[in-house]
Amino acid sequence: MAADSSHETSPLLPTDEQDESIQNDDTMGSNLLWKTGAVFGATAVGLGAFGAHGLKKHISDPNKLANWSTAAQYQLVHSVALLVASNNPVAGVFFTAGMTMFSGSLYALTLDNERFRFMGPVTPLGGLCLMAGWLALAFGKRGAATRWPRF
Repeated sequence: MAADSSHETSPLLPTDEQDESIQNDDTMGSNLLWKTGAVFGATAVGLGAFGAHGLKKHISDPNKLANWSTAAQYQLVHSVALLVASNNPVAGVFFTAGMTMFSGSLYALTLDNERFRFMGPVTPLGGLCLMAGWLALAFGKRGAATRWPRF
């Protein structure tokens, strides 16, 4: 005797509606990481330009200026990495945290080393997060470079 499947409430295979819901959740996270990467990239360019032009009027120490330049370069490179990682939320979170801690602490220490001395240990933690982001890309979900988020 065959079972009547017309009364099933939960199919074994996902429906189109369920597929769309899952895809929308992925797209929302991808869009957030994409936009975060774009904003971080724009601010990296602005902060790099400020360091090359405006900061020199206030800071003459070449080591401090080099630290600022390093912060801007790492932020810009990892902004692009965040765009690539927009479909890998683990890598995206690590890149975002890493840029914030690594570059942010270098910016703060360059502007006022005494006031922000407590941020010294934050810099290497940020570097570890950046490395973890790259490892998450290496060993995580693939396909981020071919599936750009929809806006």
